[in-house]
Amino acid sequence: MERPTRFEHSRFVGDKRTQLVYDLDSWTDVDVIDEIVGSDVGICFGPDTLAEARNRGYTLAEPGMTRRRRKPRA
Repeated sequence: MERPTRFEHSRFVGDKRTQLVYDLDSWTDVDVIDEIVGSDVGICFGPDTLAEARNRGYTLAEPGMTRRRRKPRA
């Protein structure tokens, strides 16, 4: 998958509404990432690791996984 322009240097992109993190190197559903970027609810992590995403309360997304969407706090 080609990385979005805003997150071109990030491997992991989180959705603030669902607290799910997507691995752009292995994720294949482009529509989900486009919707996150288009809604301006994406977040990247520094350092760009899954451990840092989990430290902030995010869970690795898997195909078919859904969560209730909440309004982002920040």
